[in-house]
This record gives sequence, structure tokens and C-alpha cells, in this order.
Amino acid sequence: MTDTNGRSRGAERLDAFVANPRRALWTLAVPILFGMSVQTIYVVVDMIFVGRLSAEALTALAFNMPPAFLAMGITFGMGSAVTALIAQAVGRRDEEAASTIADHTVVIALIMTVVFTTVGLVWGRWLLAVLGVPAELMEPAWQYFQISAGGYAFMAFSTFFRSIMSGEGEVRAPVIIQMVATLLNIALDPLLIFTFGMGIRGAAIATVTAQALATLAFVYLLFVRRGSAVRFNFSGFRPKTETFATIFRIGVPASLSFLVMALGAGSFNRLLVEFSPDAVAAQQIGGRIDQVVILPLVAISAGLVTLVGMFYGARRTDLLVAIIRYAITRAMIIGTVGAVLFSATAPWIVAVFTDSPEIRGYAIRYVRIISLAYPFFGVSMLTGRVLQGLGRGTPELVLSLLRVVLIALPLAWFFGFVLHKPAHYVWIAMLISSWTSAAVAAIWLRSAIRKAVEEPPALETAELPQPTIAS
Repeated sequence: MTDTNGRSRGAERLDAFVANPRRALWTLAVPILFGMSVQTIYVVVDMIFVGRLSAEALTALAFNMPPAFLAMGITFGMGSAVTALIAQAVGRRDEEAASTIADHTVVIALIMTVVFTTVGLVWGRWLLAVLGVPAELMEPAWQYFQISAGGYAFMAFSTFFRSIMSGEGEVRAPVIIQMVATLLNIALDPLLIFTFGMGIRGAAIATVTAQALATLAFVYLLFVRRGSAVRFNFSGFRPKTETFATIFRIGVPASLSFLVMALGAGSFNRLLVEFSPDAVAAQQIGGRIDQVVILPLVAISAGLVTLVGMFYGARRTDLLVAIIRYAITRAMIIGTVGAVLFSATAPWIVAVFTDSPEIRGYAIRYVRIISLAYPFFGVSMLTGRVLQGLGRGTPELVLSLLRVVLIALPLAWFFGFVLHKPAHYVWIAMLISSWTSAAVAAIWLRSAIRKAVEEPPALETAELPQPTIAS
């Protein structure tokens, strides 16, 4: 779609982002942050409602988090590849390539829906058993899992549609859709869980219903109102092996990194349940508190993928270096403030989630240990996303393997079963792994930036306006 001067929406946004990269970062990140903040409020409210059912229901929900994180992570990993590739195409002013990527993205969403829904419904109980769900919690855990697996299609398509629009720099409309869907989710939770007596099944139904309505909104926006710069052409679609290969080359390592983290989360649950099921529930509560710090970092990194992709596609390495430095310093400031705040207020925050003194004690200790890693979360997170924007998916996978498989899990096992330390040493192992992976990420990022700067500039670089910030 073009404006009255014949420029596409993607070209308009590119020119605006180049003119003021710092403002562009917040233009992209702030709407994403608002949307994810509402989503986090939902997750918190969901846990509060489920926790009011019983401690058993809360623990059953906790065991659902690793497979849910796995499904979402693989989808988001592939979506991040789509965002990066469309952003690079916009940076090159090649809208035909952007539209081709969008067409292939829909096909990938269809394939993933068939695979994940089938696996979830057929082997879901077995997966929950592998993750260590006790026999007495299997039924409520399976009730939630079964409904979530059946509604995977809505999560997949809404994620990919949002990724397409993010790649061209459009974040406001997707965020509005996400916020409305999340508010609906929050409203449905008490109605279905308590009023209609559905219990933990009601929480799952509320989530799937909200995701379905979000998907319908994206379909209307992209295919009916045509509120996107890309143009879908399914009637003339011809699958291109090289396009699929490019998406998977970036997306599969990113997805596998989420797989590593999901398996790690499940493994940590299995370690913690050996101490007490209360420690598992406490880690889920602490993880929700972590999200308050992680969300701004995710929002910044999401905006950074678009800008890095566009600037790299246009070969504006001066802007590339400037915006990466700016984003990482802001991320470290956010992490430091969050560490101080939540370490001091942990007892009062944790009390909102549970009445159990055992769970509360574990959760407070979790927050005070893991908060020491907050200032370094942004380094690892932004490094992976920057390299995705440059077309490299493997580093994020390597960093995840280093953090979870090579350091945190072996160290947690050593502390717990060799040295016979208490449960909180599992979280000390996670802290050490976060520090180490951040140091490796910083070295890797420095090398990648140096290589990007050494690449020859593109011919169209001179056509772009000059930035208003110093690089």
C-alpha cells in the first residue's frame, strides 16, 4: 500500500526510523511493552484465581508452563525470523521479497498447527508424566493441557501475523488487538473458573477463546481491511525452497533455544519437586515477578530486531552500532532498578499470590537470589535478538545451551544431590549461569558488530535521510 507520493508504508516507516533511531526504538518498544504488560497482568491474575482453587491446582498449572513455553517459544522463534527477514527486505526497499516471505509464513503456520495439535492431543499425558507430574495432579494438569493443545492454531496464527506486521514497523494495531484479547481473558477467568464451576479447565478455555478472537482480528486487518504493507497472493503462490530455507535457517535455532529453555524449566521442576512441590509452585510465582523486569527487555529487544534488520538491509552500520549500544545500556539500567526494587519488596509481593507459608518462604528466597541476575538479563537477551536481525539464529541457541544445559542444570544437580544443599541452591546455579552467559554474549556481540561494520555499504544507502542522533 502506498501514500499519495507513491511511497509504501514500509518505506515511510524506514525513513522515519533512520531519521531518529532512538525515538524509533521507543516508538516500537513502548506499544509492545503496554501489550505485554497487560498479558503479564493476565498471567498474574490467572495464577491468583487458580491459586484460590487450591495449592494442588496451582502446582498443576505450574507443570503446564514448560510445555506451554515450548509451544510458544518455537512459534515465537520462527516469528522472530519472519520479523527480521521482512525488516531486512523493507530496508532494501524490496517489498516483493517481503510479501513472498509473508506468504510462506502462513504455510509454515499451517504445518506447525497440524504438528503441535496432533502431538499435544495424542501424547500430552505422556509428556506431562515425563515432566514429573505426580499421579494425584495428573487429571487437573491434563485438563488444562488438553484444551491448550486444541487451541494452538489461534496462538500460532496470531503470533505469525503479528511478526509480519512487526517486520514492517507496524506495532500499534497488533498491540491493541493483543490488549483487547488479554482483557477479555481476564474477564472470562473468574466467570468460567468459579461462576460456571469449570475450575482449571475454565482458565484454559478463557485463554483459547481470547486467542481465537485475536486471530480473527488479525485476519480482518490483513485480509479484509488490508492494513499492511505486504500483499498476500495465495492464488498465485509458488513455494520456494530458498525462502523456506532462509526462514528456517534463522527461525529453527531461535526455536530450539526456546526448546532448551522449556526442557530446562521442566528439568528444574523435576529437581525442585524432590525437595518439595511447594518449591515448584514458588518458582512459578517468582517467575511471574521476574516478568516485570523481563517485559521491558523483551519489548526493547523486539523493537531492536526490526531496527537492526532495517538498518542492516540498508547497510547503515553507523545507525546499527548506535542503536545497539543505546538499547543495551538502557536494558542494564532497567535490570538494576528492578533488582533493587523487588529484592526489597519480595515479602509483600509474594503474599499476593499464596496463603501458604511454605510456598511464600521459597518464593521470597527465589526472588532475592535471581534478582541479582536482572542487570545482566538484557545483555544475553538483546545479543540474541540483534544477531537474529543480522540474519543469524545460531548464537541464541548456543547461549541458551550454555546457560541451561552446560551450567545451570549440572550445577543445580551437583549442589542438590552431591553436596546435599537445600532447594534454593538450584536458584543459585541459575544465577551463576546467567552471569556467565551474559559475559559470553557480550564478547559475541562485539565480534558480530565488527563484522557487520566491515561489510561493504549498499548502493541505496545514500538515498536515506541522515539521522538526528550521533552514532
